[in-house]
Amino acid sequence: MERTSNLPVPGKEFSLKVPWKKDFRRNWMVYLIFLPVFLYVFIFNYLPMFGIVMSFQDYSIVKGFFGSEWVGLRNFIDLFSGEAFPNALRNTFIMAGFNLVLGFPAPIIFALLITSVKPRKFRRTSQVISYLPNFVAAVVLVNLIKNFMSSTGAITEALTFFGLPAQNWLTNPDPPVFWLINSLSGVWQGFGYGSIIYIAAITNISGEYYEAAAIDGASEWQRIWRITIPCIMPMIVMMLVLQFGVLLRVGFDRVLMMYVPRTYEVADNLFTYTYRMAFGMAPNFGLAAASGLFQSVISTILLVASNQISKRISSMSLF
Repeated sequence: MERTSNLPVPGKEFSLKVPWKKDFRRNWMVYLIFLPVFLYVFIFNYLPMFGIVMSFQDYSIVKGFFGSEWVGLRNFIDLFSGEAFPNALRNTFIMAGFNLVLGFPAPIIFALLITSVKPRKFRRTSQVISYLPNFVAAVVLVNLIKNFMSSTGAITEALTFFGLPAQNWLTNPDPPVFWLINSLSGVWQGFGYGSIIYIAAITNISGEYYEAAAIDGASEWQRIWRITIPCIMPMIVMMLVLQFGVLLRVGFDRVLMMYVPRTYEVADNLFTYTYRMAFGMAPNFGLAAASGLFQSVISTILLVASNQISKRISSMSLF
């Protein structure tokens, strides 16, 4: 029998690769739709990367990139030898740890709880309510926190009822008060919206697994522990790796609006430090750029390291 030409030949590698030009002619409409996205990413994400040269210059707005004096690593030396830098670095990693420990599991737990609720109307209403804080502007959120945690605020009154002293908690410089306020406010704002991807992953799990487990007498908790969590573990690993990539942000916008001179010692972090260097009383754009580049390098290292650790421990990774 004559062999059909489009069938793979035994013993030879079968490839589905299509030449780029042929694929472009076939799917030119898809490329056209993608063009605005490509231009947006290129203009606003890749072109600004040229600003890295500011890290090695005594940058002046008047002289620009090509006229500013090249100083090599002097900005990095000044950055690492600055009096406020060690404290900002310490606070950044501490707040990042709080955000990771308190913030990362919150959407997972909420997704597990909300998908276990049977009444569909109650479940959907709860989901909508949990999504709303994500759309609250940081300015509004901080004002709410200031009102609730003032010396006469609702949260302060509740804490006083349990024996804690009446005070303005945002001006308390004792650890870990400010760190907890920052982390818990971020959890409240983001856990509902962050649970969407986990809820979608849970709803895609085949119901046959749960039916078989129920027939075998598995309880609700056993089904969650033995079926749901293992099935969504690849998604959890992917989100955890991505979380390490943005770990150093520590809610910069909230911190910038919440901290006061009395709490600088526990609230100042790399982002607020960089902000002051760039827009303070004596702006130093080269030092601010060096600080930003340092943060980017650390974030990249954390991202790659967490991915490699995940690959070795669980055989799952993002890349």
